[in-house]
Amino acid sequence: MTVPELPTYEFAFPGPLRDQLVAAVLDGTKTSTTGLLQDLEIEGEAMPEVGTRFAVIDSAGRPVAVIELVEVRVARIGDVDLDHARDEGEGYASMADWRAGHENYWHGADYRGWLGDPAFTIDDDTPAVLERFRLVETL
Repeated sequence: MTVPELPTYEFAFPGPLRDQLVAAVLDGTKTSTTGLLQDLEIEGEAMPEVGTRFAVIDSAGRPVAVIELVEVRVARIGDVDLDHARDEGEGYASMADWRAGHENYWHGADYRGWLGDPAFTIDDDTPAVLERFRLVETL
């Protein structure tokens, strides 16, 4: 497999959070992730499809792994389930923990700055894209 042929997958913004998430992908504890549907619309990207493989990019911009999507669904933030939250590999023991962690991210300076909306907030009805993946190969 030639990595340059694969689309890239970036977890969070470069820095400590991305490093933590990539490490969790590499050690197998992270097998799901959640993004906002609006991000796809803003980037002009199509809904990800099951079976698509991606090169996971680390904070230095290097491909470090190949993942394959095994499930993709759209759900309200308020409908995300604990199994999905646990499989994000970030140690969430409850939905309150998951929600707090994700609000910190989506209400944080990096995301709001990228979005160009310093007052952006999510609520239970915000549409999210829930993805499950498997680690195909470590590079």
